[in-house]
Amino acid sequence: MISLLVATHNPHKTREFARLLGVDFSLRDLRAYPAIGEIVEDGTTFEANARLKATAVSRQVAGWVLADDSGLEVDSLGGDPGVRSARFAGERATDAENRARLLRELAKLPNGTSRAARFRCVLALAHSGEVVATFEGLVEGEIAASERGTGGFGYDPLFRPRSREETVAELSPNEKDRLSHRGAAVKHLRRFFRAL
Repeated sequence: MISLLVATHNPHKTREFARLLGVDFSLRDLRAYPAIGEIVEDGTTFEANARLKATAVSRQVAGWVLADDSGLEVDSLGGDPGVRSARFAGERATDAENRARLLRELAKLPNGTSRAARFRCVLALAHSGEVVATFEGLVEGEIAASERGTGGFGYDPLFRPRSREETVAELSPNEKDRLSHRGAAVKHLRRFFRAL
């Protein structure tokens, strides 16, 4: 069994990683290490932020550390919210506040403007203070006109994957995992460990 420390305080992300990785992995997260505070994510890309988190935590805790940075990119908003997805409506914004701001920004655009978007995830795997590998996954889709569904978190009630009528929040956890950006990145991570 492979032991991984997930560099997050977000229990939603930890549960999602546990589902995606399965029984071959034993996970814990930063809630088990209260002395490790929030890590400043001041990178300009998802990969930069994932690397920052992975190396910062890996310098303090032995073993494998997995960090991710992920978010939503909306083409008509120049790629926003992007790396600011969790803080789109402000530093302490809730998921609902971020979704509301996204809808407000889209409402300012002319009728018929493309609502094409993607979820992007970059994972950084570190050991002994160094990033060993990075893995990327994405899922293309569009922003729905209004929120639908009660599952998931973040922008899930607004994002409809390509070729699906449902938003991510309307999908079962298994369907979401099969389609998700994080799921795609985790497939690359699993291949890495199988090759070791």
